[in-house]
Amino acid sequence: MPPVTLATMTALPRGAWQDVARATGLLAPGATSTADVAATIFAEMSALAVSTGAVNLGQGFPDVDGPAAVKAAAVRAIEAGANQYPPGPGIPELRAAVAAHQQRHYGLDVDPDTEVLVTTGATEALASAILALAGPGDEVITLEPFYDSYAAVIALAGATHVPVALAPTPGGFRLDVAALRAAASDRTRILLVNSPHNPTGTVLTRDELAAIAQVACERDAVVVTDEVYEHLTFDDAEHVPLATLPGMAERTLTISSSGKSYSLTGWKIGWVHGPAALVTAVRTVKQFLTYVSGAPFQPAIAQALADDDAPRELAASLAHRRDLLCDGLRAAEFDVVVPQGTYFVVADATRIIERFGLADGVELSRRLPELAGVVGVPMAAFCRPGSPTSERLRNALRFTFVKQEATLREAIARLRVLAAQ
Repeated sequence: MPPVTLATMTALPRGAWQDVARATGLLAPGATSTADVAATIFAEMSALAVSTGAVNLGQGFPDVDGPAAVKAAAVRAIEAGANQYPPGPGIPELRAAVAAHQQRHYGLDVDPDTEVLVTTGATEALASAILALAGPGDEVITLEPFYDSYAAVIALAGATHVPVALAPTPGGFRLDVAALRAAASDRTRILLVNSPHNPTGTVLTRDELAAIAQVACERDAVVVTDEVYEHLTFDDAEHVPLATLPGMAERTLTISSSGKSYSLTGWKIGWVHGPAALVTAVRTVKQFLTYVSGAPFQPAIAQALADDDAPRELAASLAHRRDLLCDGLRAAEFDVVVPQGTYFVVADATRIIERFGLADGVELSRRLPELAGVVGVPMAAFCRPGSPTSERLRNALRFTFVKQEATLREAIARLRVLAAQ
C-alpha cells in the first residue's frame, strides 16, 4: 500500500471557488437537497418551539452549563489577557492535552506539535478536512442517516456524496457492510465515519469498524472520524477510535471536541489529529475559514481534558435521562430504538401518524407543538430525499434527552395526549 502523503492526498481542486459558488445554490429557496431540507426543518422547529411554548426536544444542546471549575478557568484566562489571536494550530497547552487524552484513553501516540490542530468546534474540523482532501470527481462515503453538515460541505467541495445505510434492527441501528463494499469505488477519497452516531445513537462495533478499515485500505482512501460523543456511551457499549485499528493511524483524521463531553457547546473548541501531512492540509484550509478562535477558552479546555470525571458523570446522568425519555415515548405509542450513546433517541411514530391521518414524520413534527406541546426533528432531515433509508425512516422523529429531568418529565406528560386520543 503506498504511503499517504501531502502530495497525493491534498491540494484544493482547480475551480474550487466556482464549485463552491455552484454548490451554495443548494441552499437557495426551492432547492431539494438534504442540506436544504435540514436547514429548513431545524429553523422551523426552533421557531415553532418559541412561538408555541412547546418543550424543545429538537435541538441537541444542554440546558445546564458545564463544570464550574472549567468556566472559572476561562474567566481567569480572560483576566490574564488571553484575548488576542492564539497560535494558528492552537495553544501548546491544549494540543498537549489532546495528545495526552488520546494516549490515556486509547493508547494513541500523537505528536502535539505536528499532529494536532485546534479548530472552531468539530464542524469546522470536518469542513476543513473535506475541503482539503476531496473535490470534483471524488466520492465521500458517509453513513445514512447523517449529521446535516456532512452533505452541505461535501457539496461545497464539489465531491459526490455516497451514503451507506444504518438499518434499524432489534439490537439498534447497524451498518450494512455489504452495501458499504458495494458503494466503495476507485473514486472513493474519504470515508466519513461518525461513532457514537448522531442521529441514531448507535456505537459501531469492532467488527463494523474493521469492515470500514478494510474498505479504506482496499481503496487507498482516507478515513475522517467524527467522535464528538466519544465519552457519552451507555450500558456496555464501547467506543473504539478507528485510528486504533491495525494500519489505520496513518490514514485516519480523528475529530472531536469539548462541547458534548463538558456541556460547553457554545465555546466551539474542537480538534483534529492524525498524520502530520494530513493535518497540515487541514490547517491550510482552516486558516482561511476562522483563522483562529476561542483564545480564553483554549486554556480552560486544556484543564478540562485532564479531568475524566466530568464526562463519566455526564454519561451516567444521560443514561438515566435516556431511559426516562424512552419510557415516556413508548407510553405515547412511539416505537423506540434505544440508543447506545449520544444525546438522541429515534422514535417511530407510525401509529400516531395513522391515528391523526398525517402523511409522515415531517408533517407530524410540524403538528406536534399543536398536538402535544413538544418539538422533535423528523429523521428526513438526516437522509437524502428519496433514498431507501429516508423511506425506511419516513415516520420517525429524533428527540434529545440532554435536558434537565424536570424538562423531560414535562415533555413526557404532554406527549401522553397522543395515546389518549
